[in-house]
Amino acid sequence: MSHMPSTPGPSVLIQSTGREMWTIRRRAGAGPAAGTVGVLLGRRAPGKPGCPPLYGAAGTGDPARADGGPGPEDGSGGAPGGSCSAARPGRLVVVRMMLLTSGTRGDVEPFAALARYAAARGHEVRLGVPDRSGADLSGLDTVRLGVDFHRLLRTDGLTPRTALRHYRAEVRPGMRRMLSAAVRETLAFGPDLVVHHPLILTAPAVADALGVPRVLTEFVPVATPTREFSAPGGPTVSADLGRFNRATYAVPRGAARLFRADVERACAALPGGRAPSPRSSSRATLIGASPHLLPRPADWPPAVHLTGAWHDEALEPAAEPVVDRFVRGGPYLVATFGSMRAGDAQARARAVVAGARAHGLRTLLLSGWGGLVLPEDHRGEDVLVVPSAPLGAVLRGAAAAVHHGGAGTVHTVARAGVPSVVVPFLADQPFWAGQLHRLGIASAPVPHRRLTAETLVPALGEALDRGERAERLGRAVRQERGLRTALDVLTGL
Repeated sequence: MSHMPSTPGPSVLIQSTGREMWTIRRRAGAGPAAGTVGVLLGRRAPGKPGCPPLYGAAGTGDPARADGGPGPEDGSGGAPGGSCSAARPGRLVVVRMMLLTSGTRGDVEPFAALARYAAARGHEVRLGVPDRSGADLSGLDTVRLGVDFHRLLRTDGLTPRTALRHYRAEVRPGMRRMLSAAVRETLAFGPDLVVHHPLILTAPAVADALGVPRVLTEFVPVATPTREFSAPGGPTVSADLGRFNRATYAVPRGAARLFRADVERACAALPGGRAPSPRSSSRATLIGASPHLLPRPADWPPAVHLTGAWHDEALEPAAEPVVDRFVRGGPYLVATFGSMRAGDAQARARAVVAGARAHGLRTLLLSGWGGLVLPEDHRGEDVLVVPSAPLGAVLRGAAAAVHHGGAGTVHTVARAGVPSVVVPFLADQPFWAGQLHRLGIASAPVPHRRLTAETLVPALGEALDRGERAERLGRAVRQERGLRTALDVLTGL
């Protein structure tokens, strides 16, 4: 049996050939919680006594096969065959991670997937989340950040005057609570590493105050400039400005300055009563997007890691029986607009159903936050309306999807190998709509104000013609291991 060094050193695993016991020591100087963490039970290769565990293989951060290759992302262990003599003893650096996310379900679910994936591999993970995200957070160590994006995104019928009132009454106070909670909860947890969404504007300061690295995480690169395309979510999102593209990223940076006073107020809780100065840059940036949907720009620096989407199929729930029966009943399309509510929700739903019927398809309509509302006189046996359903599960047999183009939805649809009609509303949605069209897996975008049966019928025909290409790209996306890549970056800092 190996023995633990008497002084703190690099993290090691202690293997006992008689008992499956592994003692983990945190990296020397790895933050305020450094020291012996505890005991971890390892898993051995089936039927091979004395083999190293299928856990934390050196250099992978993922379960390993007995032949030393990478295991599946679902953590189900390695291949039962092969000799374990080629495998190296596991080496695992246990990291105490604070994950901080903001936004809606599409922003929270990838962070939840990373939290589960890292925790299953022995890391200590706490996840800060907004209220009422709709994401499955069961089994996770979570804290609430005191902001409800259902309220912040209620923009139906706003005029410039009422929009200003909404900003003062909802957006600014919500952001203030979130920024303060992020500081408070991170200080309480004492992490070795802070991983954060771009809207968590206090994350850099609290990481600096603790003397630990931070990692910026984006699901669409609004904070990572490039000359290859305009800033997603900015006013020029659909325009290629050539050498001026990089300058458009000043727009989201400028928007963050609206909350400078709130950041300073939240940082009063830090040791010393203010944010450290100068603020350090992110140790790394994780772009949780598929390189098949977003090819890496040539001018991104090495510290920017395009990991692939953060998705774990092993955690994907099955559809409810009523939904399962419907999707087994013949060709259908899936329509969802997520949290988008602007405009006439009834007119949109009528257009979707009419477009589907024109192509001989049934409609599974996910009403979400109220962006699709179907009147009774348009319902029938060929339409099922439910508030939500596991998107990955219901897309597997779909002929097409009509959706808003949010980053999470885009990746789920692409992974399923289903062609799209993207109906963008705002932010990064026009960017993704253009990307999917250029890749040949979606029709030309149909802006939400132009969505009618007359515009949807030809767009849906165009999308259906692209089904074979969408299926090929889906196979490629399903081979990505975004969670494993992301965790490798985090544990390698």
